[in-house]
Amino acid sequence: MNNIDYLNKTITVKIDRPIGSKHPEYGFIYPVNYGFVPNTISDDGEELDCYILGIFEPLETFTGKCIAIIHRINDNDDKLVIVPENRYFLNNEIKVLTEFQERYFENKIIRNSDYLEFNKNIPELSVTNLENSLTFYKTAGFKLEYNRPENKFAFISLGEVQFMLQELSNNDKWNLSSLNYPFGNGINFQLEVENINIIYNNLKEHNYKITFEIEENWYRQNDKLLGNKEFLIQDPDGYLLRFSQDLGEKEITQ
Repeated sequence: MNNIDYLNKTITVKIDRPIGSKHPEYGFIYPVNYGFVPNTISDDGEELDCYILGIFEPLETFTGKCIAIIHRINDNDDKLVIVPENRYFLNNEIKVLTEFQERYFENKIIRNSDYLEFNKNIPELSVTNLENSLTFYKTAGFKLEYNRPENKFAFISLGEVQFMLQELSNNDKWNLSSLNYPFGNGINFQLEVENINIIYNNLKEHNYKITFEIEENWYRQNDKLLGNKEFLIQDPDGYLLRFSQDLGEKEITQ
């Protein structure tokens, strides 16, 4: 059984390091219950280890749902994340609760394909033609997370950037007055990305007009400068998108 096959399954775990116990070699204290799945073999040759989240007393055994896998990129010792049936944890919460041990490793959290962590602020853009907008945003690298065709609505993401797109209709209660092109006049969305050149080249190759070409800019924050490589483009309805790649920081020179 591959580790990925445990996702969303009910798992029984034997706890060999209960909450509050001390690691026998490294000396740190376990802030969560930690154990293994009996009669399994992980890639390191030992039984498959598990973090138990959402239980705040020492356990000997536990049966719960596997909601995630912590995949160690520089190690061959993945961990299952097991929780009670009625509990839910975001990726950031999992990272905080397992940092006591996982901080020593490069890792990523693997979830079910339908897992989606919503931002606290998600702009909803009114668009004139949803299909045209989706074509543009997919060219820029956005992923369609889900849609409601009957409402001409789509939810898209690019890394941690999220937008909702809603095609205009005559009974749209969210628009208080008529919209005139460009819809985005007066605001631009700064979208932090990992590789700005790929996005820029894709848009250019598909003949989308770049509003401001790629340039390097440094902005003062108190006594230091923060660098961004960025370009500006309008989407089909005129919303201003400022794609930005972080260049780090440097000291202000006199």
